[in-house]
Amino acid sequence: MERTRNERAWLLVLPVMIVVAFSAIIPLMTVVNYSVQDILDPYTRFFVGTEWFRDILRDDSLHAALGRQLVFSFTVLLIQIPLGIAIALCMPTRGIWVAITLVALALPLLVPWNVVGTIWQLFARQDIGLLGVTINAMGIDYNYTGSRMGAWLTVVAMDVWHWTSLVVLLCYSGLRAIPDAYYQAARIDGASRWAVFRHVQLPRLTGVLTIAVLLRFMDSFMIYAEPFVLTGGGPGSSTTFLSQYLATMAIGQFDVGRAAAFSLIYFLIILALSWVFYTIITRSQKG
Repeated sequence: MERTRNERAWLLVLPVMIVVAFSAIIPLMTVVNYSVQDILDPYTRFFVGTEWFRDILRDDSLHAALGRQLVFSFTVLLIQIPLGIAIALCMPTRGIWVAITLVALALPLLVPWNVVGTIWQLFARQDIGLLGVTINAMGIDYNYTGSRMGAWLTVVAMDVWHWTSLVVLLCYSGLRAIPDAYYQAARIDGASRWAVFRHVQLPRLTGVLTIAVLLRFMDSFMIYAEPFVLTGGGPGSSTTFLSQYLATMAIGQFDVGRAAAFSLIYFLIILALSWVFYTIITRSQKG
């Protein structure tokens, strides 16, 4: 039986293409246009070619911010991925506690980013904050507003609190999708709990872990509101990340051309590192 081909099917995709064009492609082309111009005011601009790109690549302060950004992103990944897997393995698998646990874990994800910064700003204060008072009562000099290390650790702890739940929920869904036959075979073979995790659970979590790593890396690499509210980028520039440099450049200094060039470099860095993560994970899965 010969199948008929409907040439009008593309009309169903047309609304999506229009939305994507207005929400992504057109703004991207606008940024590309601005990145090669020196914009003095809405009516005065000059073509400068690749001057802004060369200027960005030679900026030592931006190199330092990139280093802080990479260290922060890798730090939270090294904490959140193992911690998320461990919590998912300890969660109940049946009964009313499943729903209670899932709801409790989802609560931090519902808190807006700027509110997260405000919560931790109060929570970590050394005079009235529960965390700050407790740490100082233990004899540890903790002050996230005056110590670079204290500010850095506080920002990392804040991100871990906010986003580990996402990793937990993804891992939990992956664990629940594993058929019981695998566990039954492992019990018959007398496999230990570590052997079950190593040979049954972890290989089948690779897909959700790939999603978790990519989502968390991209989001952590674009973090802005939480550290801006909590520390304002300080003390000094210890918690000033790339997104804050970009916001200051585009809004505070109104250096639109340079900010556009920086945003394109920023985008390419995220795209390249995400591709590296995806390639490494998928190749290890095939191996």
